Amino acid sequence: MDAGLPYTRATLADDLRSLGVRRGSVLLAHSSLKALGWVCGGPVTVVQALLDALGPDGTLVVATHTPDNTDPAGWRHPPVPESWWPVIRAHLPGFDPAVTPSRWMGVVAETVRTWPGARRSDHPQVSFAAVGPAAEAVVSGHRLDEMLGRNSPVGAVYRLDGDVLLLGVGHHRNTSLHLAEYRLPNPPRRREGSAVRIRTGRAWTRWQDVDTDESDFDRVGEAFEGGGARIGRVGAAECRLMRQRALVDSRSCSIPDRVAIVAPGCHSIQDRA
Repeated sequence: MDAGLPYTRATLADDLRSLGVRRGSVLLAHSSLKALGWVCGGPVTVVQALLDALGPDGTLVVATHTPDNTDPAGWRHPPVPESWWPVIRAHLPGFDPAVTPSRWMGVVAETVRTWPGARRSDHPQVSFAAVGPAAEAVVSGHRLDEMLGRNSPVGAVYRLDGDVLLLGVGHHRNTSLHLAEYRLPNPPRRREGSAVRIRTGRAWTRWQDVDTDESDFDRVGEAFEGGGARIGRVGAAECRLMRQRALVDSRSCSIPDRVAIVAPGCHSIQDRA
């Protein structure tokens, strides 16, 4: 494509196919619209191109997280006064998958959330949205106390042998890597809190979940790229496409103090089903 021309639905779809997006697959995409360059039609065009590359039998999945629906005691960017905490816990609107917007996930993810026919998981902090035939299978059954584990949309992508696409973003955005942490026999845990909907209105609820850590995501992702990822350009962005099972299993092998549950050979989650 000529450097002076904008990127279009057709050129982006061609780039995605050249990168290796599988027609009919389940694709978990993390994206930066800015990294793609000047796209004619913006985020709508990007979503159309992704769906074109996947075809009518494919399913697009995105993270639609709501990190502002968390315990204000843990807010750091920016923090809020301690005197505000009980007010926030008492009055923050309960998460509603139909209307609660995602935060800091990017405009492409937010566009997918509102796409005709989109389905969204009912988790107050780490919901996912999906469009396509497998959308309901991906988003249903998202357990409150298993935010990014086996019984989450990330785990569903694993069961469906899906792919991960980093569309102009790095491995620090690669949520699938958290799935390996849930495979530890006794992972560290932390207390969570969010506003949720209940039959009579809303309530503040608490639960225990795995204390996830993305500090090694870039290192693990770069190591995986040695033979497990396809790297190429979509629009102006450098992108990475990988099979999610291979990625998650590779991180399982890299977490220290593993036990026989994933050794020898770092068996997959499917092996333990």
